[in-house]
Amino acid sequence: MERDVLLWALTLAAMIYGGLCALFYFGQDFFFFRPERLPRWFAYEYPFPFQEINFDMEDGGVVNALHFQIPNSKGVVFYIKGNSRSIKGWGKFARDFVGKGYDFFIMDFRGFGKSRGRRTESILYSDLQQVYKWLAVRYGEECMVLYGRSLGSGLAARIASWNNPRLLILDCPYYSFLYHIRRYGFWLPLHWLLRYHIRTDLFIRKVQCPIYILHGRRDRLIPYRQSEMLRALVPDNIQLIPIENAGHNNLPEFPEYHDHLYDILHTQPATRRVA
Repeated sequence: MERDVLLWALTLAAMIYGGLCALFYFGQDFFFFRPERLPRWFAYEYPFPFQEINFDMEDGGVVNALHFQIPNSKGVVFYIKGNSRSIKGWGKFARDFVGKGYDFFIMDFRGFGKSRGRRTESILYSDLQQVYKWLAVRYGEECMVLYGRSLGSGLAARIASWNNPRLLILDCPYYSFLYHIRRYGFWLPLHWLLRYHIRTDLFIRKVQCPIYILHGRRDRLIPYRQSEMLRALVPDNIQLIPIENAGHNNLPEFPEYHDHLYDILHTQPATRRVA
């Protein structure tokens, strides 16, 4: 009798665990991404000039982007955003870069804003690479800065590892997506379940350009320790800049963030090539 009860309990536990694994596997896009969808007729509004651009991908997907341009810019910052909302809200960060003499380019991942189509890790890389090449034709890589914010930090590291931009700037990065999610899902077989691994720790070793990391000391979502771990991988090519008292979402509220960002963007100045 006791053996039957134990067997029943183990079977029930296995079913519950299996159900949780299935829930995680099929629901991870919902857990990790918080998209804001916009109708195609939505009109963006910002206080500085910009152009809206749609990229038609080979598989039928569409990537929507904004290109902010100023006279006599020193180059372009390709800003790869985080996992929430759309470029409707993220476009406001253009002011942090156009005010420092740079054009600003930002795109929505598929399923965000006006971008449409199936989203996977490999598709994210492919879309970003196609857009990067589009910008490289117009600016030249020597005038391109890749800026990856939060989720976008690992994606930016991947694109930088394939190309040769002038600078790579990571804002509150994670050591790897797998490592970060394991903090919460350590009880799950993540190697088999996780569809987004985004190995920043592997990509960053292959990046040839200078790398700068800005990270808030009080970041509770992605702890500062993960940036220290990244720097330890390539200490000769990574400069880690802590922003004291800053958390995960408020770096631009601190004057020292802007001071450091200005200094970074004006190191090793390049002469812009006109396409």
